[in-house]
Amino acid sequence: MSNTKKVPTVPEHQAYLALQSSALRLKDEVEHLLKQSGLTVTQFNVLRILRGAQEEALTCSEIASRLLNKDPDVTRLLDRMEKQALIERHRDHKDRRVLLTRLSPEGRRVVDLLDAPMMDLHRQQFGHMPAERVELLVTLLREVAGQG
Repeated sequence: MSNTKKVPTVPEHQAYLALQSSALRLKDEVEHLLKQSGLTVTQFNVLRILRGAQEEALTCSEIASRLLNKDPDVTRLLDRMEKQALIERHRDHKDRRVLLTRLSPEGRRVVDLLDAPMMDLHRQQFGHMPAERVELLVTLLREVAGQG
């Protein structure tokens, strides 16, 4: 006689496992694409955040608050990106304690070059689904995230 207790599978647990499995697969594919450009997912996210800010320079905390994947040490991340010439940083004129970050010309070149390959990858990742189903998926995932 076995002492193992069979735990009933609930739909919420199945949904969680499916989301985790899908997210990991999709992230692995994005990481593979970005690795060819010498970037991590977090670095790419920073480049997109700064591009979206246009000419506005952002503080470290503003960048950190917008990151999809939270990095506990954004300062070091930005230090590395500055050494790669992807970003430019300077002190705020009003408050010298504040360090402001903006996209460098090289950073803009890199992120702009990745737009088409990233869109191609996303089309491959979701291309087997009709557009209506992808839109429904987005709606459902926003609902799960509480962004209804």
